[in-house]
Amino acid sequence: MTGMNGEAPPAPAGKRAGPDRIGPVLFAQGGDAGRDRLRALLVCPAGETPPTIVTDEGEIAPMVLVEEFGRTVHAYDFSLPSGTSSGYEIDGVRYPVTSPAMPDMRIGYVSCNGQEEGDLDRPIEERDAVWQRLADENLRDPFALLLQGGDQLYADDVLRCHPEVERWESMEKTERGAVALTPEITEALRRFYFERYLITYDRPAFASLAARVPSIMMWDDHDIIDGWGSHPAEMLDSPVGKEIFAAAREMFLIFQLAIRPDETPATGFDTTGTNLGTAIRYPGLSVISPDLRSERRLERVMGETGWRVLERAFEETPRGDRILVMSSVPALGPRLSWAEFAADILPGSNEYEDDLRDQWQSRTHRTEWKRFLSLLAGWEESGRGELTVVSGEIHLATRGEMRLKGGSIMHQLVASGISHPAPSPGYPRMLGLLARFGESPLKGRKIRIRPLPGYATTYAGERNYLVLDRKGTAWQAVWELEETGRTAPIAI
Repeated sequence: MTGMNGEAPPAPAGKRAGPDRIGPVLFAQGGDAGRDRLRALLVCPAGETPPTIVTDEGEIAPMVLVEEFGRTVHAYDFSLPSGTSSGYEIDGVRYPVTSPAMPDMRIGYVSCNGQEEGDLDRPIEERDAVWQRLADENLRDPFALLLQGGDQLYADDVLRCHPEVERWESMEKTERGAVALTPEITEALRRFYFERYLITYDRPAFASLAARVPSIMMWDDHDIIDGWGSHPAEMLDSPVGKEIFAAAREMFLIFQLAIRPDETPATGFDTTGTNLGTAIRYPGLSVISPDLRSERRLERVMGETGWRVLERAFEETPRGDRILVMSSVPALGPRLSWAEFAADILPGSNEYEDDLRDQWQSRTHRTEWKRFLSLLAGWEESGRGELTVVSGEIHLATRGEMRLKGGSIMHQLVASGISHPAPSPGYPRMLGLLARFGESPLKGRKIRIRPLPGYATTYAGERNYLVLDRKGTAWQAVWELEETGRTAPIAI
C-alpha cells in the first residue's frame, strides 16, 4: 500500500526499510537449441519510468508484476542465443551472460544466506565474505547458472514485526489460535518480507552475480520462519500462522520465482498453486526443484499434489538428460531415529524436535523418504540418464553416495552456509558419529556419507559454496571452503 503521493509510508519504528531500487536480477526460464529464455526483475520507486533492456532482439519493455510499499516491481522477458556467451544492456551498462547450453559450462550452488538473529547487524564484509569470493570467481570464469537451494532469506525477524505477532510467538504453540488476525498484522507481515527481500538483493556481491548469472531458486523454512511445517497444526493453522505463510508465499513468488502472486510457475506442473515445485530444462540438462515446504506437516514432507508434481517432472524429462535435483534438505543422511529418541526423553532437548522432523531421515517421514529415494534411484537404474542431488540446510559441507543396482553410484553434494556462521565444532562431530552407522532404507542400495576430498572429517564446519563443472559429457564437483579453500574435484 502506498501513500497518496505514491511514496511508501515510513517503516514502523525499529523496522529496517529496504532500498527504493534493486536489480537487474536474472532468473533462468529454460532453453532449447536456439534460445535461452530469461526473466529479469528491476525494482524502482513507484511512478518512475523504468528503463528498457537492449538485446540482439532489440529493446525489451518491462511489465509490472506488483506495486507495493512505494515501489514497482518490473519484469522483463527476453532471450539470448543458446550455446554461446552473449549479454544484455540496461541503463547504459552491459552485462555478459553465459549460456547453460555450452558444451563446457559451470554452475554455482549456494544455500543458507543469513542467520537466525541479528543478520542485518553484521558488517557486510564479514557477512558476505564467501559471497564476494563467489562473485569474484564469476568475473574470472563465468557461471551459466546459480542454483539457490533454500533459505535465501532468513526471515525469522518477522516474528517481531508487530506487537501481536510477538505475543503470538511467545505463546505455547498449541494455543496460538487465540490471537486474532487484524489488517494491521497482515500489512506488517507483508511489508516485512517485501523489505527484507530488497535488503537481501541489494548487497553488492549478490547484486553482481544476480545481474550476470541466471538463478534457479527454491525456498526452505527460513524463507518463512524457522521449522515451518514441522510444528503442530494449531500453530500452522492459527489465523496469524496462516497469514505468515501467505505473506511469505506471496513475496517468494515475486522475488524467487519472479512471477505475480496470482500466477503459478510456468516451469511448474500444478495449476492450483498448492505446490510450487519446478523443472527448468536446457539441452541435456534438467534442474528439478521439489517444493518441500508448501504442504509440509508434522506427519509429511509433501502432500499428494507435491508428489504428482515431482513424479510428472521426472516423467517429462527427456531421456539422456543429466538431472540435478535441488532437495532443500539432504536426501542422503545419517540415521536420526536415535537422536529423535534422545530429544523425546532428555530434558531441554525438545527445542531440536522441529529441526530433526525437518529431515527426510526422520522416523516420521521414513515411508516418504523411501518413496523419494526410489524415484531418484529409479531414474538411473532404468538407464534413462544420470542424476545428482544438490542440497543445503545443515550449515555444513559434505557429500553422500548411494550404490545403485548394477554398481553405479548416485551422488549427493551438500553445500550449506554461504553466509550462515559456521557451527560449533561439536555439531559436525555429532553428525559424523551418526553417519558411521550408515543407512539402507532401500534394500540393496547402501548409503554412505563421505568427507570432501582431502578433508579430515565427514562434515566440513566452514562456510562454503559448490561449483559443478561440465566439460563435454563429463561432470565434476568442487567445494570452496572459507578457511581451507578449494577442494580437489570429484567426478559425478
